[in-house]
Amino acid sequence: MRLRHIEVFNAVMLTGSVSAAARLINVTQPAVSRTLQHAELQLGFALFRRAKGRLIPTAEAQALYPRIERLFAQLDEVQRLASQLRHGGEVAGELRILAVMALTHEVLPRALVAFRAKHPAVAIRVEALHTPQIVSALLLREADIGFAFSALPHAGLVNEPVADSRMVCVAPRGLLPAALVKAGRLSLPDLADVPVIALDGRDPLGLGVAQACREAGVGLQAVVTVQTYHAALAMAHHGLGAALVDGCTALSADPAKVDRLALVPALPVPVRVLRAEQAGESVPMRTLLACVRQVLTASTPELG
Repeated sequence: MRLRHIEVFNAVMLTGSVSAAARLINVTQPAVSRTLQHAELQLGFALFRRAKGRLIPTAEAQALYPRIERLFAQLDEVQRLASQLRHGGEVAGELRILAVMALTHEVLPRALVAFRAKHPAVAIRVEALHTPQIVSALLLREADIGFAFSALPHAGLVNEPVADSRMVCVAPRGLLPAALVKAGRLSLPDLADVPVIALDGRDPLGLGVAQACREAGVGLQAVVTVQTYHAALAMAHHGLGAALVDGCTALSADPAKVDRLALVPALPVPVRVLRAEQAGESVPMRTLLACVRQVLTASTPELG
């Protein structure tokens, strides 16, 4: 595919129609149609099929598109660098950060405020991914640093502890006895007769909670099972039940809607930093790591 083919293909994937794609890249509709036809002729297979006035990507187009997205991201980087050089500015670095979603709502934003004060010229890119995706992207050198919970060791990656968070109970106001709320802590048996938002049994934290329940001889009444910690928090915000979530997610809890209580005995949630073994650790990476560690350490008293 030529660069013009790729540009038109990307525009159609983004907009879903020839007319919208033409407006997006500022060309005529016939030009978009001709370019698509030429691209398909060269490739030897169709990229789209028509259905109710829209262009539906074929399986081949869907297979191509993730790589096209990466190509355009690289082109954006080239344009930013060219702009910096054109204006005579110092060429600043870029820090590409990956993190599990639970860390991107409070912990990472708080850390980046402190980071920006020390490295204002460093461009930052943040992407929320699942841990296996973080590992894969770091191995392919598509990012500089990653943060995850309890990531398993992997050849080719440095895997180091940052700090421990812990599991926290977030319950709709009025659901738990006033004495427990006043104490600011509870145990798993205290939740035996309470509706609970459960974490998926395949989730590492969900597995940890299930193991702790077995050891305590407690059976929780799961009314809803979810796959993400922020989904569990949202369910608690709407009064469906108490949620056991990691402390990083609990920082987003709305005190007007829920009570936040420490779980005793504590169930630790290790936060770990990942990076490619041969990539080395830059000064901005060390600063970011220090800022994340500081936020996690400071949040422990906040969570009771």
